[in-house]
Parts: sequence; C-alpha cells; structure tokens
Amino acid sequence: MNVFRLTVCAAVIAGVTACAADDPNRRAKTGAAIGAVVGGVLGNQVSHARGAPIVGAVVGAIAGGAVGNYMDKQAAELERQLAEEAAREELQITRISGDALKIGIASDVSFDVDSAQIKPDALNTYAKIANVLKTYDKTVIHVVGHTDSTGSDEYNQSLSERRAASVGNYLSAQGVPASRVRQEGRGEREPIASNQTTDGRRKNRRVDIVIKPVIEGQENQAWTPPPYLGS
Repeated sequence: MNVFRLTVCAAVIAGVTACAADDPNRRAKTGAAIGAVVGGVLGNQVSHARGAPIVGAVVGAIAGGAVGNYMDKQAAELERQLAEEAAREELQITRISGDALKIGIASDVSFDVDSAQIKPDALNTYAKIANVLKTYDKTVIHVVGHTDSTGSDEYNQSLSERRAASVGNYLSAQGVPASRVRQEGRGEREPIASNQTTDGRRKNRRVDIVIKPVIEGQENQAWTPPPYLGS
C-alpha cells in the first residue's frame, strides 16, 4: 500500500470518528467505515497486482461473528429466488470453505455449444442472481468458467475466459458494481464428472459464481481466487 493510500485511509477514518463524536452508535459506525475503506483498498491492491485497473469503489466488511448469519440469509434468498432453476437441475447452490457460497450453473443452460453469448432464456436467471448480490453487498463475486476436455487446452482456456466475462459483465450491467466482480477461466482443469461420457462432458461445461464475504481484519481473503472447484 503506498503513502497516498495510507493517507487517504487515515483521513477518511479520522473524519468519520470526528463526525461521530456525539453519536451514541459512533463505535459501530466508525468500525463499519474503517472496514469499508480497508476492504476497498485491499481489493484494489489485488486488482492492481493482477494488472486490472484500480477502481474507486469500496466494499464494506462484516464483523467476524456475523459472517455465518449474513451468508446464511444470502443463501436462503438465493434458494428462494432460484427455486425453479434448481428444480430443473439447471444450477446448484452449495457452501464451500471460508463461509463462501457457490452457484454452479450448467453451461449448456447458459450458452450454445462453442459460444460465449448468454442464451436469452438464461438472462432472467442471471438477473435474479444480480438482484440478490446487490442486496448483500459485503461480498466479492468470483465468476469462474469451465469447459469439458473436447478441443485443445488453449482453445478451452480461451472459451472459459470468454464465458466468465460474459456472465461477469452481465451481472455488472444489472447493477452489481464491477469493482466487486472478478472473472477467470479454468478451461478443462477442474472437471466435476468424467469427460469420457456425453453427460459428464455436459456437466463439466459450466460457470461457477463464488460469493466470498469481506470479513473485518481478513479483507484480502475475499479477493483471492476460489479454491479448486472440481470434484
């Protein structure tokens, strides 16, 4: 973190503390503001390290003891909003390490074969997801594209990246701040089924949306890539 960013953080924190001097809830509010500033700066640091443009938006942080409840409520709302899609086995919502949520979406539901353009019928599903993500805004969203093993490694990597970008960009177009969205492709490296069968290849062609909470004191963890997402 450079001197300029440290100065900005100090100035914002001092300003919030001073303004809250006569506020009986000043301690909670000051802590939330500090978490938001630190979370945003750390997120921007990670973006900069990856070569992405630095953005000005900040992401608020959750107190450690409240993380489980926050993510439970978010999971329940996603399950309610996406109940029809889950019943059709088009997606699955699961909990993974670090209190993160994963929405695994079958790629053949979202894309035609060899295409990175989201199908019109899938847009409503992604719009529902975006609406929940906007409400639960103390999170970082990692969009990860996957393919089956058909084709070259290089082509599959490129296709998975383009599909992740399509989903990430659509979420942002629906109002999820782009500063909260990270996109990556993992090609054919993380299968969840055998690539030796038609059904297995269908399952491996997918997009995972991983929602990681921004936790006070551990803000940088939200910006790091999700762990292995295969089986």
